[in-house]
Amino acid sequence: MRIAVTGSIATDHLMSYPGRFAEQFVADRLDQVSLSFLVDELEVRRGGIAANITFGLGQLGVTSTLVGSVGSDFDEYRAWLDRHGVDTGSVHVSGTKQTSRFVCTTDADQNQIASFYAGAMSESREIELQPIAERLGGLDVVVISANDPEAMVRHTQECRDRGYRFLADPGQQLARMDGESIKSLVGGAEFLFTNEYEHGLLLKSTGWTHEEVLQRVGKWFTSLGPKGVRVEAAGEPTLVVEPPKEKQKGDPTGVGDALRAGFLAGLSHDLGIERSLQLGCTLATVSLETDGPQEYEVDREPFLARFAEAYGDAAVAEVGPKLR
Repeated sequence: MRIAVTGSIATDHLMSYPGRFAEQFVADRLDQVSLSFLVDELEVRRGGIAANITFGLGQLGVTSTLVGSVGSDFDEYRAWLDRHGVDTGSVHVSGTKQTSRFVCTTDADQNQIASFYAGAMSESREIELQPIAERLGGLDVVVISANDPEAMVRHTQECRDRGYRFLADPGQQLARMDGESIKSLVGGAEFLFTNEYEHGLLLKSTGWTHEEVLQRVGKWFTSLGPKGVRVEAAGEPTLVVEPPKEKQKGDPTGVGDALRAGFLAGLSHDLGIERSLQLGCTLATVSLETDGPQEYEVDREPFLARFAEAYGDAAVAEVGPKLR
């Protein structure tokens, strides 16, 4: 399957705060917030949603094409992705701007406060999908993940115009984009991914009802944290897939990207929605146990053992032969 993943490519600066953010907010002063958190740790990691997804696909033996914009400082990062099974041949390199930066602080309850510097990402709006399709001999599915808002709108419209199947994953950009722009990202998507908060924000921003969204997409996936993923489609029963129990908790950054990577890997092997989500949930758990969105490794046999423990022998008998 020829998978193109559009979205952010960034360096993550991840910090840990030993307290709780909620304890520092004063209820009647939320319009005058001025806080500084003394953090214990700083980790600089490779990240960006699109890069994380393609890395996760590579860990499962599926090569995908990364589509986004970076700065001239990308050479070392490119080499890393190339070594981990990612096709970086369609990454645009800016002549003037640096690669994006994600700065995130996580508290003791795994809540996060983050900022994102777009940098070279703003040039993603200049990327056209058709030359990528010509280079690859076609596109079977395009992922539209959080990116420069104009790029997201352009890529989505091109998918509709050229008949490319696409997965809508607007993520953090739901908080920035207006209702009409969000509507343009959702309509016609074969798959729509949000978390629980984004689920509600999408409804509020668009003014659509839950049922109206389901009429405009194939399937709506809502991640529920430790409770797993809920899948809804018009006229079909709701499906919930729970994840394997984690052995330990690391930094949660990138866990959702690993979920999407595993799901896409399952689709590439024609495993069906439930099995693909089980694969995604298992990869997400592996990611959760590791600090950093691209620091985990998939060792085939232990991975399949965890998969079997969570979903049974019949499930692993179907998935196992597909994984290199």
